[in-house]
Order: sequence, then structure tokens, then C-alpha cells
Amino acid sequence: MHKPSASEFRDPRPDQPFKSGAEIFIEGLLREGVDTIFGYPGGACIHIYDALYAARDHIRHILVRHEQGAVHMAEGYARSTGKVGVVLVTSGPGATNTVTGIADAYMDSCPIVVFSGQVPTHLIGNDAFQEADIVGITRACSKHNYLVKSFHDLPRIMAEAFYIARTGRPGPVLVDIPKDIQQQRGPYAFPDRVNLRGYKPHLAGHVPAVRKAVDLILGSQRVILYTGGGVIHSMAHEELRRLVELLDAPCTNTLMGLGGLPGEHPNFVGMLGMHGSYAANMAMDQADLIVAIGARFDDRVTGRLDKFSLGSRKIHIDVDPTSISKNVRVDVPIVGDVRNVLRKLCAELAERTKELAVFHDHMRAWREQVAGWAREHPFSFSQDSTQELKAQFVIARLYEHTKARDCFVTTEVGQHQMWTAQFYKFARPRQWLTSGGLGTMGYGFPAAVGAQVAHPQATVLCVAGDGSFLMNVQELATCVQYRIPVKIAIINNGFLGMVRQWQQLFHGSRYSETEQVQPDFAKLAEAFGAVGLRATRVEEVDSVIERMLAMGGPVVADFVVAKEDNVYPMVPAGAALSEMILEKK
Repeated sequence: MHKPSASEFRDPRPDQPFKSGAEIFIEGLLREGVDTIFGYPGGACIHIYDALYAARDHIRHILVRHEQGAVHMAEGYARSTGKVGVVLVTSGPGATNTVTGIADAYMDSCPIVVFSGQVPTHLIGNDAFQEADIVGITRACSKHNYLVKSFHDLPRIMAEAFYIARTGRPGPVLVDIPKDIQQQRGPYAFPDRVNLRGYKPHLAGHVPAVRKAVDLILGSQRVILYTGGGVIHSMAHEELRRLVELLDAPCTNTLMGLGGLPGEHPNFVGMLGMHGSYAANMAMDQADLIVAIGARFDDRVTGRLDKFSLGSRKIHIDVDPTSISKNVRVDVPIVGDVRNVLRKLCAELAERTKELAVFHDHMRAWREQVAGWAREHPFSFSQDSTQELKAQFVIARLYEHTKARDCFVTTEVGQHQMWTAQFYKFARPRQWLTSGGLGTMGYGFPAAVGAQVAHPQATVLCVAGDGSFLMNVQELATCVQYRIPVKIAIINNGFLGMVRQWQQLFHGSRYSETEQVQPDFAKLAEAFGAVGLRATRVEEVDSVIERMLAMGGPVVADFVVAKEDNVYPMVPAGAALSEMILEKK
């Protein structure tokens, strides 16, 4: 171990007590208000775990069964609370197992800090046991990352890591801490404030740009508000609702923005994009003005770019300047925190009452057109007792049983995810947790665990696919150990359903490696010490849901549904939004 010289212990604050790097790490967490860590111990972080033992009355540690699960739990914790989620893992495979979760958090702008132990500094680069260059590996999928090279840098780096994770466009930060730095002792000082040259998020929104946006809005006749995850991150839902009602304009949410406007609000026209509503996609296609709020014009929303909303002008509000005009050229860019910008936008509109009244008159025909599209092609399904159980029916019943509760809903990735987005009407922000940008199978269950840890009195429901659930099924052991009462509803069609749907529609029904032999999920749950339930018929669904929700511990409810049902509407890859497939032909 490196032995520090006397000169290394010189400090401008000689009254500051000596502590080890591991103890400084714990103090850094407490200074940031951290109350929960998701992690898995190992040799390269054993000194931190020893210090954590002494702090166990202040910081709760949740022992996961796989490090990917730890990151998704931290994501669920962060997205349901708005706080920074924290992960602690060891070096080598412990660190590399976090990469998928870090990439997921990066794509979906989720504020987490991942701390990894590392081999001692003098062994870095020597292919030591359980050494991996996790800083290099995560450079492309983290907002920022650090290798702590000096004991004296540790307090500053910890403060900066949390600041970077939660400010501007949120995201994941990784901090790699060598073992010898955890052991080293000396004086230390945390910075009073973080000041990073070159990182100054612009939050206010430029007033002339806001005024220009208002001029453009009031001069338009077919306006659609297109809102994304930025509304959720900024907690700008009240401001969004005020804007919607000031303009009396149709509003659509992205997959990540669901809950930004209540699902039952009269101006909400449903999710847009590849599996979005007909009304939302046609409104985007036919609008003369799109107001993009905390969204990024990703490919699942726009469809074919050279045919995307050719007749519209575009306003784009986002805290991340690199997202503006990245995919679609916009006419009025406004860089700033969504909440701040919407407040300015609403204030400016409220002062222009005469122009707003004229705008409302001009918008009347457009509102009627959009409402007509919604009536003509709503999200729908048919179910009777003679038919195979349908996933849409199960999700609709889950909504009816949980809508009056304090309920958080997570999903895995696939058909069940899209059906949940279509048929569960989210009432508030941070209620809906799903993997959008990366589309990570295995996300939903551990994310539900993180949300449940953060909200122990709430109902937390994970709607899972039979394929996705098995990706991180080991976390059932975590739920049982800590008595975390997550409810998992498996939509079990025996296929990798979304891939099978594409194979059916575009590859001649050649089901190449998408049909799966699955375990008895109810018995599997019982093997872990949880409760397992099963429904195969329409008349069983309500009773299974009622039993699941009434139980105090973790429950897995297996709903065996039709094997070859498809998600509609659907915009095929490479098609325009106006070229939706509305139903199976």
C-alpha cells in the first residue's frame, strides 16, 4: 500500500480530523442527503463496506443479486423521487455489470451516481485481478466519470459527481475509487460550493426567444404541444397544464413524458410515435406549429424524417442545447429549464388576452379535427369470456384496480410496455417508470424495487413480459430478504412478443428464435419465498389482481394471454407518421 508522506497531510484547516478515504466517502454521501444505496460488495470496495457498517443507522444498503439490478433500482429510486440514486459495486466484473444500467440512465436522463471500487493505484494498468478500465468503458455512456487519483481529490469529486448528475440535463456519473485511496488517512475538506469551468447549465430561458415563441403560437391555427421527459424531470406538470388550458390546444406525451399531463385530461390525445394514437400522430403530421417541450424528436417519434410534419414550424424548449435541431431543424430554439420557460411563456400569453381570444377562434376547427381523429380510431380491444385472455384487458383491469391508489407503475420492454402506455392513464409525473431510449429488457422489475424502497407505503406495480422478467428475476431474493412488497404482473404470451410481431408483419411469419419455453412463474416465485398467482381465463383476472394487491409481500401474478396478439397502431420502420398500420389485415 502507498504510504503518504508528511507533506501530503498538510492542510489549510489543521483542526480538521483525520479520516480514511472510506470514511470520507460516507461523509460525502451524508452531506448529499443520501439515505439509500443499492450495491454488491467485493474486495476492491471492502473498506467502504466496512465504513458503511458503522453508518448503517443513517444509510440503508440494499444488497442486490446482480449489479445491473442495482443500477436499475437506483434509476427507479431516482425517477420516482427526483433525488439522485446511488450504486456501490466492486471492481472488474462488478463494475462492468453496471454498464447496461448506466447506458440506460444516460439515454433517459436519469440522475444516478455509480461508485466502483478499483484495484490499488500502483496496479492500475497491470491487468491485476478484477481490474477493468471502467472509466474508459463508460466514457461514451455516462454524463461524466472520474478515476480518483489522489486521496485529497475525493471530497471534491464526490461533490462534483452529485452536482453533475442532478443539474442541467440529468444523467449518470461514475466515480472509480482505488482501494489504496479508500485506506489512506489524512485531513480533508469538502468544497463549500461546486464551480466547474465549462459546465454552466442555462436554466432561465432567453426572454426575447420566449416572446418570439408566443408570437409564433398566436399566429398559428393548428398547434400541437409535443411534450417529453423534460417535463417530468423539471416537475413542470402544473405549468404544462396551465399552458394547455390557456391555449386550449391538443397535447401529446412521448413514452417518457406520460403523466406530464393527466391521462384523462380532455386535451390529452394520447402518446405519439411508433405505437402512439392515431389522433396524436395525425396531429403531428398536419399541424402548422409544433411546440416541443422537453422532448428530443427521436426516431420513434418522428418516423421517416424527410416526411416528418413538413407543413409545420417548430418551437423547441430544452435544457440541453445539443438536443435542439439535432434531428429536426427548429424555428425558435429556447434553451432553459422547462419549468422556468413555461412560466415565462404562460405569463406572456396571459397578458395578450385579445390576441389569445382570436387564437382560440382560429383553433376551433383544428380542435374539432383532432377530436374527430380520436373518436374515429381510439386505442381499443375486444374481450369476452369465450376468447383467449388478452393483454390489453389485463392492463385495463390493473388500471381500474389501482387508479385510486398511490401507485407507481414500471414496465419491462416489449409489447406489454406499449399496451401499458396505451391503456393505463397516468395521472401525475413520476408515476410511470420505463426504459425509453435504450429499451432495456430487465429494467422494470428492479426499477420497481427502487421505487418501492423510496415509497414504502405506495403500491408499486411492475407490468412485465415473460421474456424480460427472466432477465433480472434473481432480484426476487432481494425483495424477500428486505420484505419489499413489489407486485409483478407478467403478461405471458410465450414469445419475445415485439420481435415476433415484426417477424410476422415483415418477415413472412418466420419466427426465428422468438418462442420460449418458460418456467411455472408462480412456483418460481414460491421457490424464492414470494407468493405466486396465475390466471388463464377472463373470469380469473379480477380475483387474481385483488389477491395480489391485498398481500403484504412481493407477489408474482402470471397472466397467460393470447400468444400472437399484436400492438396497434404501428408505424413501420422507415415509414412516415401518416403511414400507420391501424389493425391486422
